[in-house]
Amino acid sequence: MGLISLLWGIVAMLLMFVGLIPLLGWLNWLWIPFAGVGAIIAALGVLLTPSGKNGRAKAGLVLNGIVIAVALVRLSLGGGIV
Repeated sequence: MGLISLLWGIVAMLLMFVGLIPLLGWLNWLWIPFAGVGAIIAALGVLLTPSGKNGRAKAGLVLNGIVIAVALVRLSLGGGIV
């Protein structure tokens, strides 16, 4: 699960950069749920793997959390969240 969440976080991060382009900010409405699913997978990976081997899951959780935070900030700056 750790590898899946890490790859999911990397893909979400790359897609988030597309949402930072002017006039494409509405795409963040798609990336936030995508990263949310990745965060859930990462949280399950952190909980279900032994403490010494859950580094990838923690990295995926951090990446997905960053994507959610940046996408929410981008939406609030662009007027997507009223």
